[in-house]
Amino acid sequence: MAKDIIYSEKYYDDQYEYRHVILPPDIAEVNPYKKRCMTEDEWRSLGVEQSRGWVHYDIHKPEPHILLFRRPVSK
Repeated sequence: MAKDIIYSEKYYDDQYEYRHVILPPDIAEVNPYKKRCMTEDEWRSLGVEQSRGWVHYDIHKPEPHILLFRRPVSK
């Protein structure tokens, strides 16, 4: 379940750090939020574990089991 969630390495641009999170099929199939971006409480309820500040900012429609996150780069 939550242990099967895959977290990418972080990648960056000038404004944000990014990562994507891949949900396993058993979680992805029952995800009630797959057609929109989730709040932090919603993605945490699916078992996603990350430090505070990450925002689910986009949906890759061909692969809704891949969640796209970003947070501002600290300067």
